[in-house]
Amino acid sequence: MVHNSNISLAMIVKNEAHNLPKCLDSVKDIVGEMIIVDTGSTDNTKEIGINYGAKVYDYQWNDDFAQARNFGLQYVSGDWVLVLDADEVFNPKIISQITPLMEKDDCLVINLIRHEIGTVSSPYSSLSRLFRRHPQISFSRPYHALIDDSVIALQEKEKQWKIFDSNEVAIAHYGYQPEVIAQQEKAQKARKAMESYLAQNPHDAYVCSKLGALYVSLGEIKKGLKLLKTGLKSSLATSTTLFELHYHLANAYVKEGQISLAVKHYQKAIASPILGKLKLGAYHNFGSLCYQRGQYQQALNLYRQCIIIEPHYAFAYYNLGLTHRAMGNISLAMETYRQSIKLNPEYPWAYQNLGVLLLQQGYMEESAEVFQKAYNLHKQQNRPVAENLKEELKLVGLNLND
Repeated sequence: MVHNSNISLAMIVKNEAHNLPKCLDSVKDIVGEMIIVDTGSTDNTKEIGINYGAKVYDYQWNDDFAQARNFGLQYVSGDWVLVLDADEVFNPKIISQITPLMEKDDCLVINLIRHEIGTVSSPYSSLSRLFRRHPQISFSRPYHALIDDSVIALQEKEKQWKIFDSNEVAIAHYGYQPEVIAQQEKAQKARKAMESYLAQNPHDAYVCSKLGALYVSLGEIKKGLKLLKTGLKSSLATSTTLFELHYHLANAYVKEGQISLAVKHYQKAIASPILGKLKLGAYHNFGSLCYQRGQYQQALNLYRQCIIIEPHYAFAYYNLGLTHRAMGNISLAMETYRQSIKLNPEYPWAYQNLGVLLLQQGYMEESAEVFQKAYNLHKQQNRPVAENLKEELKLVGLNLND
C-alpha cells in the first residue's frame, strides 16, 4: 500500500514568493516531505517554503537545471518523487488514479499530463514527473531537464521496470502565459542552454524538437526546419518526440507557405500512437490551415475531433463558430460562439463575432450587450483594438460605454 509519506516533493525555485503558496497548498496533504532547492532568491521564497514545513537547501545556480534537480534528489527520502515547479499546481484528485500504479512492483515512472494554461493550440503535454526513487535515476539536459535518459539506460540493465501513463490532468502549468514569458525572458535562456547541449549532442531528437520549435517561434524558420528534420533522422526518438517533430515541422511549413508539406506532417502527427489530448495542437492547427484554405468541411471535422478529445476546449468551439459562419450556418455559429464564451468568458473575439451575427439577424439589444462585453475585455487586453471596435460600431448606430 502506498502511503502519502512515501511521496516526496522535489522542487527548484528562485524568487517564487507569488507562486509558491498555491503550489504547496496543492500537495501539502499528499506528500510526506517537501525538498526545495533555492537557487538565489532575494524575496521571501525560502521563508514561505520553511513555513510549509519544507526542507530548503541553497544551491549556486550554474545555468543547468539538471544539476540543480539532481542536487535536490540527494535529500529525498520517500519511495516516490513528485517533481513540480513553483508555477504549477497539482490536482490532488489524481491520486486515486495513480496510487494503484505506484503499488505495482514493476512501476518505475508514471507520466503525468500537464495542462498548459494560456496556450491556445497545444494545451496538454506529458511529462515524467512521478518516479520511484532509484540510485540510477537522475536528470540530464541543462534545459527541459528530464529523467528519461537515465530511465532508458536503467531499463536496458533491469528489464522488469515499466513506464505507465496517467490519463487525467495531474498538473496545471501557468508558466506559458504570454506576460510570464515576457517577464522571465524564457526564450533566450532556453536558447542558450539548448544550443550548448546541442553542440555536444548534435543528433539528439528531443533537443532538436525543442530548439527547432523555439527557432521557428523566434522567426528563424530555416534554422528551425533544418534542426527538426535532423531530429526525424534519429533512431532513438520516442513516439512523443516524433509527434512533436512532425507537429513543429508542419507549423514551420505553414509559415513558409509550403502547404503540401505542412499537410503531410500534420497527418503524420495526428497518426502518432500517443494519447489524444497530446495531439490537440495538431488537430487544431491542421483545422485552422484547412479553414484558411476554404476547406470548411475538413476544418469542421478537425475542430469537432478536438472537442471529442477535450469537451472543454473553448478555442475549438470558437473556431467551429468561424467555420459554421463561413459555411452560412448562422444559428450553429451563434450556438458554438456561446459555448466558447461559456467555457472561456475572457476571450473578447468570441463576444465580438457573436455580436456581429446578432446585429445581422436584427437582435439590436442583445448585440449591444455582447459588443459591450467584447469592448470591456479588449480594453483590458488591447486598448487600440477596443477603440477601433467602438468607432466601427458608431457607424452603425451603436454607442458603447467606457
